[in-house]
Amino acid sequence: MYRVVIIDDEPIIVEGISRMVPWEKFRCKLVAKANDGIEGAGIIREYKPDIVITDISMPGQNGLEMIAGLKSEFPNMMISILTGYRNFDFAQQAIRLGVTRFLLKPSNMDEIEEAIECMTSKLSEFKKEDDLLVSEGTDDENSAASSFIVKNAMNYIESNYTQKLTLSEVAEKTYVSQWHLSKLLNRHLDKNFSEILNSVRIEKAKEMLKDPALRIGDVAEMVGFMDMAHFSRVFKKIIGISANEYRNQIGKKEIQSE
Repeated sequence: MYRVVIIDDEPIIVEGISRMVPWEKFRCKLVAKANDGIEGAGIIREYKPDIVITDISMPGQNGLEMIAGLKSEFPNMMISILTGYRNFDFAQQAIRLGVTRFLLKPSNMDEIEEAIECMTSKLSEFKKEDDLLVSEGTDDENSAASSFIVKNAMNYIESNYTQKLTLSEVAEKTYVSQWHLSKLLNRHLDKNFSEILNSVRIEKAKEMLKDPALRIGDVAEMVGFMDMAHFSRVFKKIIGISANEYRNQIGKKEIQSE
């Protein structure tokens, strides 16, 4: 039996699909329902369903990021979108990320059942290949969904590097687990989260050090380091010289260019 989860912020739709679909006909079992994306993400990680039927325009949720997160972390999970959001480009991108069906509300039961039949057929193919759900042999790091996750993670880091940023926070914003995000960052960028965050901060610091009015201690704090000694160690490790030496080199180059 294939496990199914339904997520939609309209309870009447959740209940309607729950009761009207002849689940046993498709060898399916409805294991959980949710009425928002955050609750849905928790349910998905708890039940690890084979099939997810979800809306993508719920409050506090980025639909494409949620889809990318699910397909990256659970590459063989089947996802069908049921939405009132009529945007062709959005639908195309969702399909590129691995969505099986993009259904517009209101959808009739024939459309929904066709989507379920399509998803179960694909799952049967995975079973024949002995590759049901997530396996270590899945080359997910090269998938469109995984690349999408890494890009969004880097955008979030670039926008929030001055804060006390954690892997947990970035993972939450990109709809994946900490473990999975850590794996993707290492495979795509060949660095762990701490190294990536420090690299972003030091690159910003290099720009700020061009301003002689800013003290090095101020620069360290402005890019997110609360400890001057830590900033100094990280700067020298990444750049090869101290922040003070780097600033002096900049000054000499400016004098020579005059």
